[in-house]
Amino acid sequence: MTHFSCAQLSNDVSAVRQEEAFDDIVMGASEEKSLANSAAILALPSTHRDWVRPGLMLYGVSPFTGTTASEYGLRPVMTLKSRLIATQGVSAGEYIGYGKNYISKKEMYIGVIAIGYGDGYPRKTNAPVLFKGKRANIVGDCSMDMTTIDLGDISASYGDEVTLWGAGLPVEEVAEKSGMVPYELLCRVKMRAKYLESS
Repeated sequence: MTHFSCAQLSNDVSAVRQEEAFDDIVMGASEEKSLANSAAILALPSTHRDWVRPGLMLYGVSPFTGTTASEYGLRPVMTLKSRLIATQGVSAGEYIGYGKNYISKKEMYIGVIAIGYGDGYPRKTNAPVLFKGKRANIVGDCSMDMTTIDLGDISASYGDEVTLWGAGLPVEEVAEKSGMVPYELLCRVKMRAKYLESS
């Protein structure tokens, strides 16, 4: 068995060289062989031997940067949701979130979501969330238990559902806007994330 470190990079030749080296080493061996991870399953059919090892694909997530599951006929199986626990009006010039990293430039209607980096959600991200079928931007850094969003003109109430990723907001997009890979996001989710659902 071998494992590719760069099969997800379309212009990288290391996977081809690794496959050749593997074949040279195990030439003539009768044991079953395995090379292909998710990226190689999709992009390098010559690496499909006795066994393949899908990882990220099992979640219905693309292993390739800048692409989504639907481009490969994959169906995402994980949705991360939470709920609003508060709403608040904020005046221009007020700080939102940790570290004074965000200052409101105008009056804003802010929603507070019950999720934070203690649940595995990124502390710093430019990803939106889905709220009532619309995208709402995260404002400020996430805290351990809470994330704040700009509700704009969307009416909101305590307990309203918010989608952090799922249908309409692929985890691949959230990962890219958080400087991560999707697998990292999926593996970070803690058991205390009460509204984690499989679909």
